[in-house]
Amino acid sequence: MTSFLAIGECMVEFAPTGDGHFSMAFAGDTFNTAWYLRRSLTAEHQVGYATAIGLDTTSDAMLEFMKQAGLDVSAVHRDADRGVGLYLIQLVDGERSFSYWRSQSAARGLASDPARLRSHLVGKDYLYFSGITLAILPEEDRAGFLETLLFARSSGSKIVFDTNLRPRLWSDNHAMCAWTSRAAEISDIVMPSFEDEALFFGDTTPMDTATRYGKRSEMVIVKNAAQPALAMVKGRQSLVPVVPVDRIVDTTAAGDSFNAGFLAAVITGQSIEAAVTAGAALAAKVVAGRGALVPA
Repeated sequence: MTSFLAIGECMVEFAPTGDGHFSMAFAGDTFNTAWYLRRSLTAEHQVGYATAIGLDTTSDAMLEFMKQAGLDVSAVHRDADRGVGLYLIQLVDGERSFSYWRSQSAARGLASDPARLRSHLVGKDYLYFSGITLAILPEEDRAGFLETLLFARSSGSKIVFDTNLRPRLWSDNHAMCAWTSRAAEISDIVMPSFEDEALFFGDTTPMDTATRYGKRSEMVIVKNAAQPALAMVKGRQSLVPVVPVDRIVDTTAAGDSFNAGFLAAVITGQSIEAAVTAGAALAAKVVAGRGALVPA
């Protein structure tokens, strides 16, 4: 059995329904990937989620939602002093923008107890986190979090990192880029989006992005919207065309679902080219629906 654990924050999501109203759900970048991955793998593979939530009724409902999705929740910590964050999606021609309320989120303390975190991470085949996972942590917890991942890696875990650059969550762009680079250095698989990397790292081409991360990581998959994805595996590069998107309703979780489709294929032994194709196919289905979690 392959074990996969995603680490980060699950939030309350309010998404537009198209009639001036909003529907409530639960979502978050790494959680979205775990949710789609669980649906993409058979029961012989374990998919879990590591986070912190409160003891309130909304947190209870979130935990129950995770269980109903088939996720292992043994790494979900309950915090008596905090609750869960929430965000609201606004859409213009299918492109989304977000408003967040997360300053008191329990997930900000998911790495506050290194021993507890290590007990959940060590022994997993794959550990998955993102730039948002890093960004929500207090600065004093970030280094310990990466050290715990590094320890798990030395014990045999594969570390997967989606850079997911979100400057609003950081004190400044320099800190964001510095911590992103530091996280990528301890990761086996790095999954950046070229648009973000060009904006914040100054990359001119996807090859610049792949080369920069590929100096330390075994595998780099550079997502580039509708353009071919660039895969670099142990220095070998290949461009893989992605599935054309016929209809875009909501781009929320496009990258998260791509990651899930890609990783499901990798976990089940498919080629990198097949994995990119699977990721793009899943993302194409997801952007045709509303909200982060679409029964694709």
